[in-house]
Amino acid sequence: MRLIAADGEQLGVVTPQDALAKAREVALDVVIIAEQAQPPVCKIMDFGKFTFEKKKKEHESKKKQKVTQVKEVKFRPNIDDHDYDFKMKNIIRFLEEGDKVKATIQFRGREMSRLENGRKVLQRLGRDLEGKAHAEGNPEMLGNRMHLIFGPPKKH
Repeated sequence: MRLIAADGEQLGVVTPQDALAKAREVALDVVIIAEQAQPPVCKIMDFGKFTFEKKKKEHESKKKQKVTQVKEVKFRPNIDDHDYDFKMKNIIRFLEEGDKVKATIQFRGREMSRLENGRKVLQRLGRDLEGKAHAEGNPEMLGNRMHLIFGPPKKH
């Protein structure tokens, strides 16, 4: 196997027994770095410290990731202006935080015969969010609910 010392110095091709003996001299471990190489490449290092730093790097990279969530805001087909404005402010706040928003219109009883009222609410929402969000698709009907997903504005 090709052996590399802890300080990065090339020690050449040695037998596994010689590699273990050199590692024991400095109280470290022999770690295989490139198993597929001919001959395999090994390095003398502190394996515990190596695994700790590897986990720390993975943790740091996960910290930097932004997980987008889908927040749901429910409307009624005959919503009052104040209620609409209040929910609109929440939608804008969610979008500014980088989340997606699922606007849902819930119909009850006789409201199912007036689906155009719900569609009008979603169209109004789309007009009011112009420039602040983009609609992903068209309004969809599932059971007694109509929904439309809004995402943060696309960056050009």
